[in-house]
Amino acid sequence: MPEKYCTIQSKLNGITIMTVPGNRNASAKDILESIRHQANALSSKNEIMGVLLAGPASGFCCCRIEDSATTRDAAALSAFGQQVMFLLEKIGKPCIAAIEGECSGLGLEVALACDFIVASRAASFGFPGIAAGLIPFCGGSQRLARLVGKSKTKELIYSGNLIDAEEAHRIGLINRLHAEGETLALAEELLAHICTRSPNAIRIGGEVVNAGYDIDLQTACMLERDAFALCFSSFDQREGMQAFLDKRTPQFKGE
Repeated sequence: MPEKYCTIQSKLNGITIMTVPGNRNASAKDILESIRHQANALSSKNEIMGVLLAGPASGFCCCRIEDSATTRDAAALSAFGQQVMFLLEKIGKPCIAAIEGECSGLGLEVALACDFIVASRAASFGFPGIAAGLIPFCGGSQRLARLVGKSKTKELIYSGNLIDAEEAHRIGLINRLHAEGETLALAEELLAHICTRSPNAIRIGGEVVNAGYDIDLQTACMLERDAFALCFSSFDQREGMQAFLDKRTPQFKGE
């Protein structure tokens, strides 16, 4: 079954927890197929307001890379992996990675495709593939460089060393640090708060940030201008403004 390496648990507050423990004996393609299957299912469900990706302290999204793969096989795996990461990145709902333990290799690539990462102080991050003559293959080198800069990304890829959560927080890889064992609950609390906001504005805002990040500032600001104007055609904007005037909690519909 494609979902065997990746399970989902829907909560009453509109949040779904996608658990991606992976399996060190599972192939990367199997793990990616499982994520693709679940992400497709979640993106089509309007009742789901936000997604939390989580894994056990023993490791997030563990897998193995086929050592007998040909150049063609490797190119196909990379293309598929990148497709899955774009699917996750464009799921249309706020998506947070909550990391308790090691997050390396494919696990870090998956976490980087989320909107942002929160982590336990016991967590660690990196791309150890260099020890096997490999580099990231699902877009991780590019997403990490856009997040922490080229130099730090090269250091992590070239050395293969894992960095601890304190260092990951310092360089901007993760947004929040939590005590060991508390990350998932606090991430769910944060996501629940985010999900009280306009789903429409969250979706548009996320798309603008992603689209404008690596283009020139003037063009990016024009994208923001047009997206801001588009908000005024939505029910959520009218409801939000009226709720502010009425001094009540808005009832957003994502429309």
